[in-house]
Amino acid sequence: MTMATSMKLADATPIPHSIHNGVSKSPGSLGKITSVIKVQESTETNGSLSIDKTDDQGGHIASKSLCQEPAEAEAKIAAAMKNVLECLGEDPSRDGLLKTPQRYAKAMTFFTKGYETKLADVVNDAIFEVDHNELVLVKGIEISSLCEHHLVPFMGTIHIGYIPNGRVIGLSKLARIAEIYARRLQVQERLTQQVARAIEEVLNPDGVAVVVECTHMCMAMRGVQKPGAVTVTQCKTGVFKTDHRLDERFHSLLQR
Repeated sequence: MTMATSMKLADATPIPHSIHNGVSKSPGSLGKITSVIKVQESTETNGSLSIDKTDDQGGHIASKSLCQEPAEAEAKIAAAMKNVLECLGEDPSRDGLLKTPQRYAKAMTFFTKGYETKLADVVNDAIFEVDHNELVLVKGIEISSLCEHHLVPFMGTIHIGYIPNGRVIGLSKLARIAEIYARRLQVQERLTQQVARAIEEVLNPDGVAVVVECTHMCMAMRGVQKPGAVTVTQCKTGVFKTDHRLDERFHSLLQR
């Protein structure tokens, strides 16, 4: 089957001004993300945590106001799923579906575990002082996430490159950082931006380049029903925005 690639070709949307740990960062320091759909950033609010609150990479964090404990959250999800099955005309008490609500609740907890994962805990002490200023690239990292619009999967690969500024990070940590933001309810545009922003946060490199290529089940199984379409998003910062030869080299390495 010929793979039709849906490229994001609209004007780049600037990443908004943000504050990380009390240090103001300008919009230009984080680059622009190529996207047809403008990524909406939520803002910090006072009081109890809610779905509109953001973490230090601009991503939504889980609501704690209703479900304080994982067991309580899973029980509520399972009860809701039992109602869904009944609304679909199914019998939740038949053998094949008897434990489906509980299984679904556990699966959703796993699919969204990134809300509870802290960037600092993942990075730990795996940052090293190294005299290396050439491109570091880890490509073909497999990811899967849930579309926040329909709660169905999208999956594919993420490629992460950066130019060190005296420090490098353990290679496996790049994949783990991607996992933090993939294990949430997402849109691909935001996911791409969050991974780039997280690497900027922990390394302060000379530049970061992130490319994500995914197939979306909400586009393959419903709506337009085009299972061959691949969506590509990218986020570039620092020298990747100003050094066109470096950017070309990065993309040429992705093709190998």
